[in-house]
Amino acid sequence: MILLFLVSPLHATHNRAGEITLTQIDELTYEITITTFTYTLSQADRNRLEVQWGDNTYSYANRVSITKLPNFYQKNVYITRHTYPGPGLYEIVVQDPNRNQGVKNIPNSVNVVFSIKTTIMINPALGNNSTPVLLNPPIDRAALNQVFIHNPAAYDPDGDSISYKLTVCTEQDGRPIEGYTLPPYSDTLFVNPVTGDLTWITPVDTGIYNIAMDVEEWRSGVKIGNIVRDMQIEVYNTDNHQPEQNEPGNYCVAAGTTIAFDIIATDPDNDSIYLSATGGPFVVEESPASYAVDIASAEIGYSRARFTWHTRCSHVRNQYYTAVFKAEDSNPEITLVDIRNVNIKVIGPAPEMPELIPGSSSVTVTWPADTCLPVTGYRIYRRIGPAGYVPDTCTTGIPPETGYEWIGETGSRLDTIFTDDNKGKGLVQGNEYCYVIVSVYPDGSLSYPSAETCTPLIEGAPSILEVSVTEHAESGTIRLAWARPEEPDSIPEAGPYEYIIYRSDDLLGQALTQVGSLSTPDLSDTVWLDENVDTRRFPWSYSVELYNDAPGNRILLGKPEVASSMYPALKGGDNRIEIQMRKNVPWINYDYVIYRRNPNTLAYDSIGFTTEDVFVDEGLANGVEYCYRVTSTGWRILDGKLYENVNHSHINCTVPVDSTPPCPPYLTGYSL
Repeated sequence: MILLFLVSPLHATHNRAGEITLTQIDELTYEITITTFTYTLSQADRNRLEVQWGDNTYSYANRVSITKLPNFYQKNVYITRHTYPGPGLYEIVVQDPNRNQGVKNIPNSVNVVFSIKTTIMINPALGNNSTPVLLNPPIDRAALNQVFIHNPAAYDPDGDSISYKLTVCTEQDGRPIEGYTLPPYSDTLFVNPVTGDLTWITPVDTGIYNIAMDVEEWRSGVKIGNIVRDMQIEVYNTDNHQPEQNEPGNYCVAAGTTIAFDIIATDPDNDSIYLSATGGPFVVEESPASYAVDIASAEIGYSRARFTWHTRCSHVRNQYYTAVFKAEDSNPEITLVDIRNVNIKVIGPAPEMPELIPGSSSVTVTWPADTCLPVTGYRIYRRIGPAGYVPDTCTTGIPPETGYEWIGETGSRLDTIFTDDNKGKGLVQGNEYCYVIVSVYPDGSLSYPSAETCTPLIEGAPSILEVSVTEHAESGTIRLAWARPEEPDSIPEAGPYEYIIYRSDDLLGQALTQVGSLSTPDLSDTVWLDENVDTRRFPWSYSVELYNDAPGNRILLGKPEVASSMYPALKGGDNRIEIQMRKNVPWINYDYVIYRRNPNTLAYDSIGFTTEDVFVDEGLANGVEYCYRVTSTGWRILDGKLYENVNHSHINCTVPVDSTPPCPPYLTGYSL
């Protein structure tokens, strides 16, 4: 039994649903597609529609196609182009005087203009911006006291994120319809903001209703446009029941993986079932998905189809693809449908495991170039000690809870070398450093992480223990000391030996020049004083080479390392000075004692200590010069033996200043 009030074809009423989508042609030119769904028995039929462009101009869009659909629906497509005067936010409105008669939740609907609108943001900083397209037509019917679901199958070709919500149907010039209400329901009527499912639980009255869905488009957290789909739902009283489909679940896969699963539909009334599918996987340019109905297995009340998608690197993006599966029965009374969604995320495959080349205070990380051509570069992550992290199938990149820190990136697919020197500070000896690599794609999406690989640093030979400023002057002195090898017999040459000392006026040893040498018959000489060196202005770094110095057999033994003196970098603030201990050393400093010059005695008095690399001296007088020196205590393990050391920094001075601007004055005006 069916009870529905039918509109007479003699009335010139016809608009059931519609939406506006746009495709960007060039910087300011857009192609607009207006899609309307009309009642085929109506006498009203539009060959063209007026478009209000939102820039105080209008023009007409001609109809380019007509498609006859079930349930007396006709799909009409109108296309035209428009060039905007410049960047801005534009609301496009298309309207037609003929909204259907008898819409129960729109008062006097036959006299209410049917309008649809879309908003687009034009901003060169955003890049190209085309709206999403809605791939599932709004032509399904609802049954009294049965759950109704519609999903527009929105797909954004730019990879922007999409959200959904209900909104109000509009009338002339895109204004909200006065007196509009949502259709009545027994429990709820809502749109899932993530999946786009419009769910009506459940219709409690027969008739014609209109609902508007707002499909919003987002990029980098900024709303850049929206589409409003105005759609009509006809509710029937029927003994027919909807078919039911299985729930395939959602998928996350690496690009290059083939996804395949079956959709099985059954009908409680044993009606024949027609299966169809829409959504992003079916419209991608490269390797679109297929959906093949297994005709041989079809029987009364049963149907099966197979979804297959051979994913490619071009499919990788931040957003999920949504495939919408529809099962429609063939009941002679009224056809009803069941909707199921499958969300699929295509993730970049993991880069190959990197190779590590350790130094004494840095690690060079190399890896093979990713075979996915869209890759734009790589992120490099580091932690101390292995994490043993195994990602789940839907997690990209590397989560912070693994302890990995994002330490750098490269700028192209072929740029596959990165040297980690801790941003110029140097890595610390005694740790095992672990690395993973993640590929980056054009929309910012990240691949699965590579397998982690770890390495200790190479102990330099000789291994430096001290770079200590013992005299602060224009012709000052720095004490350089290193560890004597524990087992001299393990050195492959018998000597005599010579140490060559190099110095550079920076932290990293980037301009090393020879400043001295030291001959030793048995390696017992391990201290060298660098005298007449200006210790006032900047830190110095050193490297020591060890040579076998036998006549006719002079060779370099081991690999030298770099270590710097410690320099207190100062930053003056309001009644405070921040002291940062800048150094590049192959040992671990665990304590710093801060000394400040006493203006009366000129001695350096201890004012505090810290285990951090930064100390703040507060309660100072602005405009007065303060000078500081720092003493560090540290340790290093070499060949299983613990070495402790003490190093004195350079002296540095600065003045605290109040750089905070005053609050604006409070102004009060009086009229006379």
